[in-house]
Amino acid sequence: MTEDKNIDPSISGQNETPLRAADKILNVARDLFYRQGIRAIGVDEVVRKAGVTKPSLYRSFPSKDELAASYLRRYDEEFWERFDEAVAAHPGDPRAQILAFLSRVAKRSQKPGYRGCGMTNAAVEYPEPEHPARLVSEDNKKELRRRLRAMAAAMGARDADELGDGLLLLIEGAYISAQLFGPGGPSQSVAKNAELLIGASLKG
Repeated sequence: MTEDKNIDPSISGQNETPLRAADKILNVARDLFYRQGIRAIGVDEVVRKAGVTKPSLYRSFPSKDELAASYLRRYDEEFWERFDEAVAAHPGDPRAQILAFLSRVAKRSQKPGYRGCGMTNAAVEYPEPEHPARLVSEDNKKELRRRLRAMAAAMGARDADELGDGLLLLIEGAYISAQLFGPGGPSQSVAKNAELLIGASLKG
């Protein structure tokens, strides 16, 4: 799975169960929201591309805000799957774990049409502190910060919180700069820069 994962919103069959209709709606919304922004997409476009009726959307998602939050909750699951895959590939080695994760970020960021992190994008779109989409995004980023600080401590950093936050800043910078510069931009070096930061932050 990737941040710029292509979703296939194809429709098959006429007698859809409510669950399948909800899944189709969420798949289409996930693709549209990620690529074009949540505020830019109306529910009419979602139902049209999903091949369902508007009442069927509102049976599963009481409002567009809840649809946006549901998209981000699915995105959150995908994000942690990617993160945990990098961790599992290097058991007991937090330095290798974060560098593996960032190497994958760097690779994805060089693909045409890459739109960075859906969580970051949603947080920018929704500054309202109590908006459902904002809350999901904030929870994801707070957990990432917690994990990075814990990994920095496990590496033996002189100041684990400072290193963890520095890594977070590099990650967020990669997400945004990739959208500005595209392939060949500075996001391709995020893992290399993280390695330099880690090396400068370790004790001794």
